Amino acid sequence: MTFDLIVKGGTLADGTRADIAITGDRIAEVAPEIDAEAREVIDASGRLVTQPFVDCHFHMDATLSYGTPRVNASGTLLEGIALWGELKQLQTRQDIVARALAYCRQAVGKGVLAIRSHVDVTDTSFRTVEALLEVREAVRDVLDLQLVAFPQDGWFRAEGAEGQVIRALDAGVDVVGGIPHFERTMADGAASVRAACELAAERGLRVDLHCDESDDPLSRHIETLAAETIRCGLQGRVAGSHLTSMHSMDNYYVAKLLPLIAEAQVAAIPNPLINITLQGRMDTYPKRRGMTRVPELRAAGVTVAFGQDCVMDPWYPLGSGDMLDVAHMGLHVALMTAPDQMHAAFQMVTETAAQVMGLEFGLRKGARASLVVLDAADPIEALRLRPARLAVVSHGRVVSRTVPAQVGVDCGF
Repeated sequence: MTFDLIVKGGTLADGTRADIAITGDRIAEVAPEIDAEAREVIDASGRLVTQPFVDCHFHMDATLSYGTPRVNASGTLLEGIALWGELKQLQTRQDIVARALAYCRQAVGKGVLAIRSHVDVTDTSFRTVEALLEVREAVRDVLDLQLVAFPQDGWFRAEGAEGQVIRALDAGVDVVGGIPHFERTMADGAASVRAACELAAERGLRVDLHCDESDDPLSRHIETLAAETIRCGLQGRVAGSHLTSMHSMDNYYVAKLLPLIAEAQVAAIPNPLINITLQGRMDTYPKRRGMTRVPELRAAGVTVAFGQDCVMDPWYPLGSGDMLDVAHMGLHVALMTAPDQMHAAFQMVTETAAQVMGLEFGLRKGARASLVVLDAADPIEALRLRPARLAVVSHGRVVSRTVPAQVGVDCGF
Protein backbone atom coordinates (compact mmCIF):
# COMPACT_ATOMS: atom_id res chain seq x y z
CA MET A 1 0.00 0.00 0.00
CA THR A 2 1.21 3.51 -0.78
CA PHE A 3 0.29 6.38 1.54
CA ASP A 4 0.30 10.05 0.64
CA LEU A 5 2.50 11.01 3.58
CA ILE A 6 4.31 9.27 6.43
CA VAL A 7 5.73 11.10 9.45
CA LYS A 8 8.51 8.78 10.60
CA GLY A 9 9.92 8.25 14.07
CA GLY A 10 8.21 11.07 15.91
CA THR A 11 7.73 11.26 19.67
CA LEU A 12 4.14 11.91 20.72
CA ALA A 13 3.20 14.16 23.62
CA ASP A 14 2.80 11.14 25.93
CA GLY A 15 6.37 10.03 25.18
CA THR A 16 5.61 7.13 22.86
CA ARG A 17 7.36 6.79 19.52
CA ALA A 18 5.19 6.39 16.43
CA ASP A 19 5.01 6.57 12.69
CA ILE A 20 1.93 8.32 11.32
CA ALA A 21 0.62 7.44 7.87
CA ILE A 22 -1.77 9.75 6.04
CA THR A 23 -4.07 9.17 3.09
CA GLY A 24 -6.00 12.13 1.78
CA ASP A 25 -7.10 14.30 4.68
CA ARG A 26 -7.22 11.48 7.26
CA ILE A 27 -4.74 9.60 9.42
CA ALA A 28 -4.69 6.08 8.00
CA GLU A 29 -2.45 4.40 10.57
CA VAL A 30 -0.49 5.11 13.76
CA ALA A 31 2.02 2.45 14.78
CA PRO A 32 5.50 2.07 16.30
CA GLU A 33 6.79 1.39 12.79
CA ILE A 34 5.06 1.56 9.43
CA ASP A 35 6.95 -0.25 6.68
CA ALA A 36 5.26 1.10 3.57
CA GLU A 37 5.79 3.41 0.64
CA ALA A 38 4.66 7.02 0.67
CA ARG A 39 4.65 9.83 -1.84
CA GLU A 40 6.26 12.03 0.81
CA VAL A 41 8.13 11.23 4.03
CA ILE A 42 8.88 13.59 6.90
CA ASP A 43 11.76 12.40 9.07
CA ALA A 44 10.71 13.33 12.61
CA SER A 45 13.22 11.06 14.34
CA GLY A 46 13.36 11.96 18.03
CA ARG A 47 11.27 15.10 17.54
CA LEU A 48 7.93 16.00 19.05
CA VAL A 49 4.87 15.38 16.89
CA THR A 50 1.70 16.90 18.28
CA GLN A 51 -1.81 17.76 17.28
CA PRO A 52 -2.14 21.38 16.13
CA PHE A 53 -1.96 24.41 18.34
CA VAL A 54 -5.34 26.03 18.95
CA ASP A 55 -6.04 29.63 19.95
CA CYS A 56 -9.51 29.71 21.49
CA HIS A 57 -9.58 33.47 22.17
CA PHE A 58 -8.46 36.12 19.68
CA HIS A 59 -9.49 39.43 18.08
CA MET A 60 -8.72 39.15 14.38
CA ASP A 61 -10.59 42.28 13.35
CA ALA A 62 -8.06 44.39 15.27
CA THR A 63 -4.86 42.41 14.79
CA LEU A 64 -1.71 44.00 13.30
CA SER A 65 -3.23 47.48 13.60
CA TYR A 66 -0.81 48.74 16.29
CA GLY A 67 -0.21 52.49 16.12
CA THR A 68 -3.31 53.27 14.05
CA PRO A 69 -4.58 55.87 14.66
CA ARG A 70 -2.38 56.16 17.77
CA VAL A 71 -0.73 54.12 20.50
CA ASN A 72 -2.45 53.13 23.76
CA ALA A 73 -0.49 55.48 26.03
CA SER A 74 -1.88 54.24 29.36
CA GLY A 75 -1.73 50.54 28.46
CA THR A 76 -5.18 50.03 29.98
CA LEU A 77 -8.12 47.98 28.81
CA LEU A 78 -10.42 51.01 28.74
CA GLU A 79 -8.10 53.13 26.60
CA GLY A 80 -7.74 50.15 24.29
CA ILE A 81 -11.53 49.96 23.90
CA ALA A 82 -11.69 53.70 23.24
CA LEU A 83 -8.85 53.44 20.69
CA TRP A 84 -10.59 50.54 18.95
CA GLY A 85 -13.68 52.75 18.72
CA GLU A 86 -11.60 55.24 16.73
CA LEU A 87 -9.94 52.60 14.57
CA LYS A 88 -13.14 50.86 13.50
CA GLN A 89 -14.42 54.12 12.04
CA LEU A 90 -11.27 54.47 9.93
CA GLN A 91 -10.54 50.98 8.67
CA THR A 92 -12.06 49.52 5.54
CA ARG A 93 -13.24 45.98 4.91
CA GLN A 94 -10.15 45.52 2.74
CA ASP A 95 -7.89 46.66 5.59
CA ILE A 96 -9.41 44.09 7.94
CA VAL A 97 -9.17 41.27 5.40
CA ALA A 98 -5.54 42.05 4.53
CA ARG A 99 -4.42 42.20 8.16
CA ALA A 100 -6.38 39.10 9.13
CA LEU A 101 -4.99 37.03 6.27
CA ALA A 102 -1.46 38.19 7.10
CA TYR A 103 -2.01 37.08 10.69
CA CYS A 104 -3.48 33.73 9.64
CA ARG A 105 -0.37 33.00 7.56
CA GLN A 106 1.80 33.92 10.53
CA ALA A 107 -0.22 31.72 12.89
CA VAL A 108 -0.20 28.72 10.56
CA GLY A 109 3.58 28.99 10.38
CA LYS A 110 3.57 28.62 14.17
CA GLY A 111 1.43 25.47 13.94
CA VAL A 112 -1.88 27.13 14.84
CA LEU A 113 -4.63 25.45 12.82
CA ALA A 114 -7.71 26.65 14.72
CA ILE A 115 -8.63 30.09 16.03
CA ARG A 116 -11.74 31.41 17.75
CA SER A 117 -11.96 35.11 16.98
CA HIS A 118 -14.33 37.55 18.57
CA VAL A 119 -15.77 39.99 16.02
CA ASP A 120 -17.07 43.39 17.06
CA VAL A 121 -20.64 43.61 15.77
CA THR A 122 -21.47 47.06 17.19
CA ASP A 123 -20.20 48.90 14.11
CA THR A 124 -23.42 49.43 12.16
CA SER A 125 -21.51 49.33 8.86
CA PHE A 126 -21.07 45.59 9.59
CA ARG A 127 -17.69 45.66 7.84
CA THR A 128 -15.94 43.70 10.59
CA VAL A 129 -18.37 40.79 10.30
CA GLU A 130 -18.36 40.80 6.50
CA ALA A 131 -14.56 40.95 6.43
CA LEU A 132 -14.03 38.02 8.78
CA LEU A 133 -16.67 35.90 7.08
CA GLU A 134 -14.64 36.46 3.90
CA VAL A 135 -11.45 35.49 5.73
CA ARG A 136 -13.06 32.37 7.20
CA GLU A 137 -13.98 31.22 3.72
CA ALA A 138 -10.51 32.01 2.36
CA VAL A 139 -8.66 29.97 5.00
CA ARG A 140 -11.11 27.10 5.47
CA ASP A 141 -8.96 24.48 3.71
CA VAL A 142 -6.09 25.10 6.14
CA LEU A 143 -7.36 26.83 9.28
CA ASP A 144 -10.55 26.42 11.34
CA LEU A 145 -11.71 29.97 12.02
CA GLN A 146 -14.61 30.13 14.47
CA LEU A 147 -16.27 33.54 14.86
CA VAL A 148 -17.97 35.01 17.94
CA ALA A 149 -20.60 37.76 17.65
CA PHE A 150 -19.07 40.18 20.14
CA PRO A 151 -20.86 43.41 21.13
CA GLN A 152 -17.68 45.24 22.19
CA ASP A 153 -19.55 48.35 23.33
CA GLY A 154 -22.09 46.42 25.41
CA TRP A 155 -25.18 44.31 24.72
CA PHE A 156 -27.43 47.01 26.23
CA ARG A 157 -24.97 49.91 26.54
CA ALA A 158 -24.56 50.26 22.76
CA GLU A 159 -27.77 51.19 20.97
CA GLY A 160 -28.98 48.35 18.76
CA ALA A 161 -26.20 45.96 19.80
CA GLU A 162 -28.52 43.05 20.53
CA GLY A 163 -29.95 43.35 17.04
CA GLN A 164 -26.44 43.44 15.62
CA VAL A 165 -25.58 40.21 17.45
CA ILE A 166 -28.63 38.55 15.91
CA ARG A 167 -27.75 40.00 12.49
CA ALA A 168 -24.25 38.52 12.76
CA LEU A 169 -25.58 35.10 13.73
CA ASP A 170 -28.01 35.23 10.82
CA ALA A 171 -25.04 35.98 8.53
CA GLY A 172 -23.24 32.84 9.67
CA VAL A 173 -21.21 33.81 12.75
CA ASP A 174 -20.79 30.75 14.96
CA VAL A 175 -20.89 31.72 18.66
CA VAL A 176 -22.81 34.14 20.89
CA GLY A 177 -20.60 36.66 22.68
CA GLY A 178 -20.97 39.40 25.26
CA ILE A 179 -19.16 41.68 27.71
CA PRO A 180 -21.29 41.97 30.87
CA HIS A 181 -18.74 43.88 32.97
CA PHE A 182 -18.79 46.72 30.41
CA GLU A 183 -22.51 47.35 30.79
CA ARG A 184 -23.50 50.47 32.72
CA THR A 185 -24.71 48.57 35.78
CA MET A 186 -24.21 45.17 37.36
CA ALA A 187 -27.91 44.52 36.76
CA ASP A 188 -27.55 45.24 33.05
CA GLY A 189 -24.52 42.98 32.95
CA ALA A 190 -26.47 40.12 34.50
CA ALA A 191 -29.35 40.74 32.09
CA SER A 192 -26.94 40.58 29.14
CA VAL A 193 -25.69 37.19 30.33
CA ARG A 194 -29.25 35.88 30.50
CA ALA A 195 -30.03 37.26 27.04
CA ALA A 196 -26.91 35.71 25.50
CA CYS A 197 -27.58 32.29 26.99
CA GLU A 198 -31.23 32.32 25.97
CA LEU A 199 -30.31 33.29 22.41
CA ALA A 200 -27.71 30.52 22.21
CA ALA A 201 -30.15 27.94 23.59
CA GLU A 202 -32.80 29.00 21.11
CA ARG A 203 -30.37 28.60 18.18
CA GLY A 204 -28.37 25.61 19.41
CA LEU A 205 -25.13 27.61 19.56
CA ARG A 206 -22.16 27.97 21.87
CA VAL A 207 -21.52 30.95 24.17
CA ASP A 208 -18.22 32.69 24.88
CA LEU A 209 -18.42 35.84 27.01
CA HIS A 210 -15.72 38.30 27.94
CA CYS A 211 -16.47 37.89 31.61
CA ASP A 212 -15.19 39.91 34.58
CA GLU A 213 -12.12 41.28 32.77
CA SER A 214 -11.51 43.61 35.66
CA ASP A 215 -9.53 44.09 38.86
CA ASP A 216 -12.83 44.61 40.70
CA PRO A 217 -13.43 41.64 43.03
CA LEU A 218 -17.16 42.44 42.98
CA SER A 219 -17.41 41.83 39.24
CA ARG A 220 -19.07 38.44 39.54
CA HIS A 221 -20.82 37.80 36.25
CA ILE A 222 -19.21 34.36 36.05
CA GLU A 223 -21.62 33.32 38.79
CA THR A 224 -24.56 34.43 36.65
CA LEU A 225 -23.04 32.79 33.58
CA ALA A 226 -22.76 29.45 35.37
CA ALA A 227 -26.31 29.66 36.72
CA GLU A 228 -27.76 30.65 33.33
CA THR A 229 -25.81 27.88 31.63
CA ILE A 230 -27.56 25.35 33.86
CA ARG A 231 -30.97 27.00 33.49
CA CYS A 232 -30.72 27.04 29.69
CA GLY A 233 -29.27 23.53 29.40
CA LEU A 234 -26.02 24.73 27.82
CA GLN A 235 -23.61 22.62 29.88
CA GLY A 236 -20.39 21.97 27.97
CA ARG A 237 -21.11 24.67 25.37
CA VAL A 238 -20.18 27.81 27.32
CA ALA A 239 -16.89 29.58 28.06
CA GLY A 240 -16.04 32.47 30.32
CA SER A 241 -13.06 34.31 28.89
CA HIS A 242 -10.57 36.24 31.05
CA LEU A 243 -12.21 35.93 34.53
CA THR A 244 -9.49 38.23 35.85
CA SER A 245 -11.60 39.56 38.72
CA MET A 246 -11.26 36.11 40.31
CA HIS A 247 -7.62 37.03 40.92
CA SER A 248 -8.85 39.60 43.45
CA MET A 249 -11.89 37.84 44.92
CA ASP A 250 -12.31 36.80 48.53
CA ASN A 251 -11.24 33.18 49.03
CA TYR A 252 -14.46 32.25 50.81
CA TYR A 253 -16.54 33.39 47.85
CA VAL A 254 -14.26 31.60 45.37
CA ALA A 255 -14.66 28.39 47.38
CA LYS A 256 -18.40 28.63 46.63
CA LEU A 257 -17.93 29.78 43.04
CA LEU A 258 -15.59 27.07 41.77
CA PRO A 259 -18.00 24.14 42.30
CA LEU A 260 -20.75 26.12 40.55
CA ILE A 261 -18.56 26.68 37.47
CA ALA A 262 -17.64 23.00 37.44
CA GLU A 263 -21.28 21.90 37.82
CA ALA A 264 -22.25 24.11 34.87
CA GLN A 265 -19.37 22.70 32.80
CA VAL A 266 -18.37 26.26 31.88
CA ALA A 267 -14.85 26.41 30.45
CA ALA A 268 -12.40 29.11 31.50
CA ILE A 269 -10.18 30.88 28.96
CA PRO A 270 -7.47 33.01 30.57
CA ASN A 271 -5.23 35.00 28.24
CA PRO A 272 -1.93 35.22 30.12
CA LEU A 273 0.02 37.71 28.00
CA ILE A 274 -2.81 40.22 27.91
CA ASN A 275 -4.27 39.66 31.37
CA ILE A 276 -0.98 40.41 33.11
CA THR A 277 -0.41 43.44 30.87
CA LEU A 278 -3.79 45.15 31.16
CA GLN A 279 -4.67 44.34 34.78
CA GLY A 280 -3.17 45.96 37.86
CA ARG A 281 -2.60 49.29 36.08
CA MET A 282 -4.17 51.27 38.92
CA ASP A 283 -2.17 49.51 41.63
CA THR A 284 0.94 50.93 43.26
CA TYR A 285 2.76 48.05 45.00
CA PRO A 286 2.23 45.20 45.31
CA LYS A 287 0.82 45.09 41.77
CA ARG A 288 -1.73 42.43 40.92
CA ARG A 289 -0.93 40.44 37.81
CA GLY A 290 -4.59 39.80 37.14
CA MET A 291 -4.65 36.32 35.59
CA THR A 292 -7.41 34.11 36.94
CA ARG A 293 -6.90 31.18 39.33
CA VAL A 294 -5.80 28.53 36.85
CA PRO A 295 -4.62 25.75 39.22
CA GLU A 296 -7.66 26.16 41.45
CA LEU A 297 -10.06 26.04 38.50
CA ARG A 298 -8.38 22.90 37.17
CA ALA A 299 -8.41 21.25 40.61
CA ALA A 300 -12.16 21.91 40.80
CA GLY A 301 -12.67 20.04 37.52
CA VAL A 302 -13.11 23.09 35.29
CA THR A 303 -11.80 22.88 31.72
CA VAL A 304 -9.15 25.59 31.29
CA ALA A 305 -7.51 26.61 28.00
CA PHE A 306 -5.16 29.50 27.25
CA GLY A 307 -5.80 32.10 24.53
CA GLN A 308 -3.56 34.59 22.74
CA ASP A 309 -6.19 37.38 22.71
CA CYS A 310 -4.20 40.13 20.97
CA VAL A 311 -1.27 40.66 18.61
CA MET A 312 -0.14 44.21 17.81
CA ASP A 313 -3.47 45.96 18.32
CA PRO A 314 -4.99 48.70 20.52
CA TRP A 315 -4.52 46.56 23.64
CA TYR A 316 -1.14 44.90 23.14
CA PRO A 317 1.97 46.06 21.24
CA LEU A 318 3.66 42.67 20.96
CA GLY A 319 2.78 39.06 20.12
CA SER A 320 3.68 36.63 17.37
CA GLY A 321 0.82 34.14 17.26
CA ASP A 322 2.97 31.50 18.95
CA MET A 323 0.80 29.59 21.42
CA LEU A 324 3.94 28.26 23.10
CA ASP A 325 4.70 31.85 24.15
CA VAL A 326 1.21 31.99 25.66
CA ALA A 327 1.58 28.70 27.53
CA HIS A 328 5.10 29.62 28.66
CA MET A 329 3.86 32.85 30.23
CA GLY A 330 0.77 31.15 31.61
CA LEU A 331 2.64 28.47 33.51
CA HIS A 332 4.96 31.10 35.03
CA VAL A 333 2.16 33.35 36.24
CA ALA A 334 0.09 30.42 37.52
CA LEU A 335 3.15 28.86 39.23
CA MET A 336 2.59 25.64 37.27
CA THR A 337 6.15 24.34 37.24
CA ALA A 338 5.68 20.73 38.36
CA PRO A 339 6.17 18.32 35.42
CA ASP A 340 2.49 17.32 35.26
CA GLN A 341 1.47 20.97 35.40
CA MET A 342 3.79 21.90 32.52
CA HIS A 343 2.37 19.07 30.46
CA ALA A 344 -1.09 20.43 31.28
CA ALA A 345 -0.02 23.90 30.10
CA PHE A 346 0.98 22.37 26.75
CA GLN A 347 -2.41 20.65 26.53
CA MET A 348 -4.12 23.98 27.27
CA VAL A 349 -2.95 25.31 23.88
CA THR A 350 -3.55 22.08 21.97
CA GLU A 351 -6.16 19.44 22.83
CA THR A 352 -7.93 21.29 25.65
CA ALA A 353 -8.34 24.43 23.54
CA ALA A 354 -9.72 22.29 20.70
CA GLN A 355 -12.18 20.76 23.16
CA VAL A 356 -13.39 24.22 24.20
CA MET A 357 -14.08 25.03 20.54
CA GLY A 358 -15.84 21.71 19.97
CA LEU A 359 -13.21 20.56 17.45
CA GLU A 360 -11.97 17.03 16.89
CA PHE A 361 -8.21 16.86 16.56
CA GLY A 362 -6.03 13.95 17.58
CA LEU A 363 -3.22 11.69 16.42
CA ARG A 364 -5.24 8.53 15.92
CA LYS A 365 -6.49 6.44 13.03
CA GLY A 366 -9.40 8.08 11.27
CA ALA A 367 -8.78 11.53 12.73
CA ARG A 368 -8.20 14.60 10.61
CA ALA A 369 -4.62 14.59 9.31
CA SER A 370 -3.50 17.81 10.97
CA LEU A 371 -0.34 17.86 13.05
CA VAL A 372 2.85 19.74 13.89
CA VAL A 373 6.46 18.53 14.02
CA LEU A 374 8.56 20.56 16.47
CA ASP A 375 12.32 20.72 16.88
CA ALA A 376 12.05 19.53 20.49
CA ALA A 377 12.07 16.18 22.25
CA ASP A 378 8.94 16.60 24.38
CA PRO A 379 6.29 19.13 25.46
CA ILE A 380 8.34 20.54 28.35
CA GLU A 381 11.33 21.18 26.09
CA ALA A 382 8.97 22.78 23.59
CA LEU A 383 7.68 25.12 26.30
CA ARG A 384 11.22 25.94 27.40
CA LEU A 385 12.67 26.63 23.96
CA ARG A 386 9.63 27.56 21.82
CA PRO A 387 11.43 25.81 18.96
CA ALA A 388 10.96 25.84 15.20
CA ARG A 389 7.88 24.19 13.74
CA LEU A 390 9.72 21.95 11.30
CA ALA A 391 6.53 20.95 9.49
CA VAL A 392 2.88 21.88 9.78
CA VAL A 393 0.40 19.49 8.18
CA SER A 394 -3.22 20.55 7.66
CA HIS A 395 -5.83 18.20 6.20
CA GLY A 396 -3.05 15.91 5.02
CA ARG A 397 -1.08 18.62 3.25
CA VAL A 398 2.22 20.17 4.34
CA VAL A 399 1.39 23.88 4.58
CA SER A 400 4.53 25.18 6.30
CA ARG A 401 8.14 24.13 6.75
CA THR A 402 10.91 25.70 8.81
CA VAL A 403 14.62 24.94 8.69
CA PRO A 404 16.02 25.38 12.22
CA ALA A 405 18.67 28.04 12.62
CA GLN A 406 22.25 26.85 12.90
CA VAL A 407 24.13 28.62 15.66
CA GLY A 408 27.88 28.36 15.83
CA VAL A 409 29.46 29.15 19.19
CA ASP A 410 33.22 29.39 19.62
CA CYS A 411 33.94 30.79 23.05
CA GLY A 412 37.26 29.09 23.61
CA PHE A 413 36.01 27.04 26.55
